[in-house]
Amino acid sequence: MSQAQPRLSIPAIDTSPGLRKQAGDAIKRAIMGMDIYGRTDELRLDERQLSEALGVSRTPIREALSVLEQEGFVRAIPRRGIVVVRKTKREIVEMITVWAAIESMAARIAAASASAADIAGLTGLMDTFADDPSGQLSEYSDANMAFHRAIIRLGGIDLMSSLTENLFIHMRAVRAVTMTQDNRAQRSVADHRAIIAALQARDATLAERLVREHTLDLAAHVERHGDFLDQPLVGRVNLGLITNETGEL
Repeated sequence: MSQAQPRLSIPAIDTSPGLRKQAGDAIKRAIMGMDIYGRTDELRLDERQLSEALGVSRTPIREALSVLEQEGFVRAIPRRGIVVVRKTKREIVEMITVWAAIESMAARIAAASASAADIAGLTGLMDTFADDPSGQLSEYSDANMAFHRAIIRLGGIDLMSSLTENLFIHMRAVRAVTMTQDNRAQRSVADHRAIIAALQARDATLAERLVREHTLDLAAHVERHGDFLDQPLVGRVNLGLITNETGEL
């Protein structure tokens, strides 16, 4: 009598990690695009609204929010729900200091190893703007962060990029607020062009120093003018209606 064919023991495919990641990426993109330090109300996420907006059940939304909490983007507060994390003045200064250390080392490496085309890409980011970009502050704020992230990327060490990724939301938001203060936009353009010149000259020591001084200048500015970061929040805003580019997952 022939024996029955053995059956493979294969568990059902769990599609939730894929949905969780897509939901988490969509929520993270929306948070990164927000002006989280330019307002004084609490920014709260609503699971039901997120579920409806993204067209998925609440389970992957809940799982995505759990991952985002581990990454420091949101925080679950008893009886208040899920809120977008905002850092204190001291925490922001510390984050900027860490960013300065990583980016300045990336600049040193990039001066020796980045291609001429890569450095030209930095020039392209700045050539879009005049010496005084005050009439294009929103656009310049985005280009400014693209510039700094590009330098870290040109360092060629993936760990540098991954370590700064979770700092990005706060660095971007704080830079956007401070860009309107104390002629920082004009000074930023001048500093960036000096950094590009040092990279083009392959002067690693100068590039490292200019990047470090440029970023630590932001830390000093926040020390002087960043008391608003510690102000108590007033009211709240629900941020449930978040979609990606197509409006669905």
